[in-house]
Amino acid sequence: QVQLVESGGGLVQAGGSLRLSCAASGINFRFNAWGWYRQAPGNVRELVAGIGSGGNTNYADAVKGRFTISRDNANDTVYLQMNNLKPEDTAVYYCNGPLQYGPVRPGNYFGQGTQVTVSS
Repeated sequence: QVQLVESGGGLVQAGGSLRLSCAASGINFRFNAWGWYRQAPGNVRELVAGIGSGGNTNYADAVKGRFTISRDNANDTVYLQMNNLKPEDTAVYYCNGPLQYGPVRPGNYFGQGTQVTVSS
């Protein structure tokens, strides 16, 4: 049974930073691509960042230069470092995998989500 458990969300002022973590189990983590999605109230869920099995990354235009996705294959964990946060980054953030490329599509598994709130 695949489980994705996120942590690290919270309340932060604009300009601040947060790091999200997603611990995966029940799947061959190192051979798969992983991603972070987010969903704000009234909006569709959107891809924020993805990382392939080889470490290649892709980002939504809105977060390029501010967010960094990374992975730790030894601990089956994917991270999202978020810097210079803006109020428009407020959303529930979800870990997802295995991310599908060509074009990018979400995988079958989402975590429970973690709330990120950025105050102005």
